[in-house]
Amino acid sequence: MRSRNRRQFLSDNFAAATSFGVGAAFGGLSQRFALGDSPKRGSRASLRNVNDETTGLPLLRLPEGFRYHTFGWTGDVMDDGTLTPPVHDGMGVVLDEGGLLTLVRNHEVSEHGTHLRIRDGQPYDVRAKAGCTTLKFDSKTGEWLSSRVSMSGTSRNCAGGVTPWGTWLTAEETTFGPGTIDKYHPDKIVRDFKKTHGWVFEVPADGTGHPEPIKDMGRFVHEAIAVDRETGIVYETEDRPTSGFYRYIPSVAGKLAAGGTLEMAEVVGQKDLRGGFADGTQFDVRWHKIDQPHLAHTEGTLDEVGVFKQGEAQGGSTFSRLEGCWYGNGLVYFDATDGGAARAGQIWQYDPKTDKLTLLFESPSKPTLNMPDNLCVSPRGGIVLCEDNDYGANEYPQRMFGLSQEGKLALFAENNVVLSGEHNDIAGDFRTKEWAGATFSPDGQWLFVNIQKPGITCAITGPWQDTIL
Repeated sequence: MRSRNRRQFLSDNFAAATSFGVGAAFGGLSQRFALGDSPKRGSRASLRNVNDETTGLPLLRLPEGFRYHTFGWTGDVMDDGTLTPPVHDGMGVVLDEGGLLTLVRNHEVSEHGTHLRIRDGQPYDVRAKAGCTTLKFDSKTGEWLSSRVSMSGTSRNCAGGVTPWGTWLTAEETTFGPGTIDKYHPDKIVRDFKKTHGWVFEVPADGTGHPEPIKDMGRFVHEAIAVDRETGIVYETEDRPTSGFYRYIPSVAGKLAAGGTLEMAEVVGQKDLRGGFADGTQFDVRWHKIDQPHLAHTEGTLDEVGVFKQGEAQGGSTFSRLEGCWYGNGLVYFDATDGGAARAGQIWQYDPKTDKLTLLFESPSKPTLNMPDNLCVSPRGGIVLCEDNDYGANEYPQRMFGLSQEGKLALFAENNVVLSGEHNDIAGDFRTKEWAGATFSPDGQWLFVNIQKPGITCAITGPWQDTIL
């Protein structure tokens, strides 16, 4: 796994210079808030409306000195002639060619959305509407260069993850299949899929994605993925009220489709991790094999927990809605979006070398941090947290935070998207729509991130040395 050339860009992002130590979490933010230590930088008062350099619109609130420009709005015509699909979600930089970056972006389109069609290649399922698009960005000039469809025929491509060998793993947040009754639809309609869903697919940096699921990685309500670059083991999260933390051990490192073993984590002595814990609490972890990773539901039901129940029966532990997952500093970070005593979110750290799980930070209240979703590790060692919360725009717009190596939380950005038809005739107040897909350029100068709805990709740059990211 360590043998690679520069073209095989390793997007973890990118072996941050300093480690995010366990000790940093002790005496963390919840204690400092109680003492009234509210930093000037990183507070809401330190943000200002900043105009987008592409449209001139004040779409984001950022710290002094930061700027950005947008690209790939829903409805924009891509280079292959296809209209950019909506619902921008997980995203990662998969290739760096001397500053020319390739990003792959998910589109969490459901069965109610716009149908994404690939022009060069075959869709996985002609009845499914989601997929991925590939973007090019010149990090030296700060220019967006191109976009195209790279895979289609999947459903609800939510998050995923980059690989050390320069590809993107895109994951479906659904277990629908042929004839599935959609219990989430108000009319409980029957879905007419041709194939089963709930899988992970691999998308290359060049060309188009091979539309074959990696079935041994499991069929469940997928979220994010992180690859341990030392061992090739893949970690997976599950977005359900009762969810597991999984790992996939491939038979051949770097060849995920060649088969492997799926396992679920048991947090020793703690069957249920959904409640509150003190920052810095540490647990031992052991793993249990999933004998039937393709089993989406328990027999005779459509409960979506066929994989989870197998792990739980062997002692696997329950988390609440696991979402973002990222490998950096030799560690795996993931979050429980509504975990903790305040139901406002937990940030976890797993050390694969010692099988130790540590709670880095638990939000003490929703005004502090409310439901972190996608996350990434910056090249400087901080963690970017994207909110997907339940507040209205008049209280707390969706926010993006940094979590420092000292356990300090600081506000970095707010969603300020309010449109009146200025671009592609899109109109509405989108400040309550989530951030997603945060990922850095390898030189650390550009943060790429999505506003999921109406569907906008941003490239942000500025004086990062003045922040905790």
